[in-house]
Amino acid sequence: MSHRPTVLGGYGDADSPASRAVLPDRTGVAVRDGVPLTWSSYGSGPTTVVLMPTWSIVPSRMWKAQVPYLARHFRVVTFDGRGSGASGRPSGAAAYTDVEYAADTIAVMDDAGVDRAVLVSLSCGGTWSVHVAAGHPERVLGLFSIGPACGLSVADPVREEFVWSERYPHARGWAKYNRHHWLEGGYEDFLEFFFGEMFSEPHSTKQIEDAIAWGRDVAPQTLVDTTAGRLGCEGATCTSVEPLCAQVTCPVMVVHGTDDRVRGHAIGERLAELTGGELVLVEGGGHGLPGRDPVWVNHAIRDFAARFDPPPVKPPARSWQRALSRPPRVLYLSSPIGLGHARRDLAVARALRELRPDVQVDWLAQDPVTRVLHDAGEHVHPASAYLASESGHVEAECGEHDLHAFRAIRRMDEILVNNFMVFDRLLEDEPYDLVVGDEAWDVDYYLHENPELKRSAYAWLTDFVGWLPMPDGGAEEAALTADLNAEMIEHRARYRRLRDRSVFVGNPGDVVPDDFGPGLPAIREWTEENFDFAGYVTGFDPAALGSAEELRARLGWRPDEAVCVVSVGGSGVGAPLLRRVLDAVPHARALRPDLRFEIVAGPRIDPRSLPERDGARVHGYVSDLTARLAAADVAVVQGGLTTCMELTALRKPFLYLPLRHHFEQNFHVRRRLDQYAAGTCLDYDVTHDPAALAAAIVAESARDTAAYRPVETDGARRVARLLVDLV
Repeated sequence: MSHRPTVLGGYGDADSPASRAVLPDRTGVAVRDGVPLTWSSYGSGPTTVVLMPTWSIVPSRMWKAQVPYLARHFRVVTFDGRGSGASGRPSGAAAYTDVEYAADTIAVMDDAGVDRAVLVSLSCGGTWSVHVAAGHPERVLGLFSIGPACGLSVADPVREEFVWSERYPHARGWAKYNRHHWLEGGYEDFLEFFFGEMFSEPHSTKQIEDAIAWGRDVAPQTLVDTTAGRLGCEGATCTSVEPLCAQVTCPVMVVHGTDDRVRGHAIGERLAELTGGELVLVEGGGHGLPGRDPVWVNHAIRDFAARFDPPPVKPPARSWQRALSRPPRVLYLSSPIGLGHARRDLAVARALRELRPDVQVDWLAQDPVTRVLHDAGEHVHPASAYLASESGHVEAECGEHDLHAFRAIRRMDEILVNNFMVFDRLLEDEPYDLVVGDEAWDVDYYLHENPELKRSAYAWLTDFVGWLPMPDGGAEEAALTADLNAEMIEHRARYRRLRDRSVFVGNPGDVVPDDFGPGLPAIREWTEENFDFAGYVTGFDPAALGSAEELRARLGWRPDEAVCVVSVGGSGVGAPLLRRVLDAVPHARALRPDLRFEIVAGPRIDPRSLPERDGARVHGYVSDLTARLAAADVAVVQGGLTTCMELTALRKPFLYLPLRHHFEQNFHVRRRLDQYAAGTCLDYDVTHDPAALAAAIVAESARDTAAYRPVETDGARRVARLLVDLV
């Protein structure tokens, strides 16, 4: 059920600061024999871990899933090996021998102030680590080698059928691993082949794309030089690593995938034998384990490196509470992309407390959700400080009213791994009876990938099912979304027990009628088979808000004015829409002089960054947005589900403008609003004409909303009833 696109591009690694889970505390450049070697240092701790470079086809960014987690426990140093990343690219094979890389490692350690370290390596880095440990035993605490690939005399008939330096009339299979093929127009072809072999596990499209993007940053001639240096060709001297293994005196752990198609696990077995090291075989694993199985690899590296931490002078005091004397505890995870999840999750938590008054709810959350939680007097767990910002990443991905949601989430993998590791460590340290994940994609995905890490009952909430391609994404995006859907379906089929509840926040008719992809089930039928339906959760009872007149008086709005509330949610994506509406204000007031605008910028847009207009008042984050919507005569919003459904429940006329390329807003949300016969969908292009936008706002303000279908008011209680027996 693996769908692999034939053309890869545009969906790979995002390397803006907002897409990083952690930034370095220090950076530097060590220069050795005229070659600059860029390094970065993260975190602090009694033990230092050096994440070694591998073959120059990828830079140190290939450790992106390991750095944030390990930096919470150790000092972590990475560096781009010569020929890759931001380091120098000397010419000639002699500049790229194993001895050179080993000497570079010592130079970087010296420059970064590292006396001794655990060396963690992948592929060729294992050979260089052995050189360092044999030649400088006083500098190495231990070696952790993943998929060692070179320098050992282990037969590999598939690859040895072809000689790297000979010219072949065809380029099939490992014949692509060839200097002539690389230099004569076949480099892109080789990258796709090689990384497809490196990530042999199904559903590895993201890892393949990242690696191809990194590989494109290396010139074919540089890769030729690095390979010739390792093989001892073109004037380079190749030093055998096997005699050096006997000189390694530090502890060694070798990890190798049994489905490694780049270098078979016999090489890992040989390295463990020669060094007297431990061997761990990863059944079904390929060559790129740090990228494909980051959670397991992170745990394994941490456990190994922690052996070298000095014992505490005095172990800290610990406590343990007997199970039957513990209050029932719930850890609630609420998606930070927008504020809608927070409002409905608060309603669910309150309903759960009504059913179980003794339940204790802790929140693992980040801005802007934490603002809502603090206002509500909820307890945000201190571990939340370690979460990387998902909202910041989304904002970095957006254009003018344009957010490719599928691409943005796909490129958020480093952040998602980090945030899962925060969650995992929290549950390792503290007992909870129930985890509730409201679209906590990191937790749901990595629990299914590592089901042995489930430590409590677990419930999953979502208001949409199915990743859908945008039409202009073509065949590639259709294949990628289908692949992700197929992986989810396989997760659920294999580990149905992992979720104790799967709750769809809505009704069967709200589910889109599409298929998950070619040969995959229909989304609605699959959802009906795999989810409980709770109806929509508004988070409030419209009847309890009071009359519009009472609300307007409390807000200081005059009875003789009509008010348009404009809101764009909890992220900073909506700033362009706010500016477009503000440009339309004079035109709208010309058509309807009694119309005034209340602009709610939200928590992540500075109101001072927006222009001033007569008849418009701009606010930042407001805790009473629902009351303002209830008091309004008309509203303009993005296509986010929560605000649109609040307006539907309040029976207010509203325009909604889905973000371009936001598949959820364009397909899933629009489907639901059509079911409720609510709102008017407007294309963002209309906003380029302020007069046309103004006319649409004024026309919408006169709309009769009697046709709106009523929105459920008991959704939170229905969800709570599905959860209560789990605590």
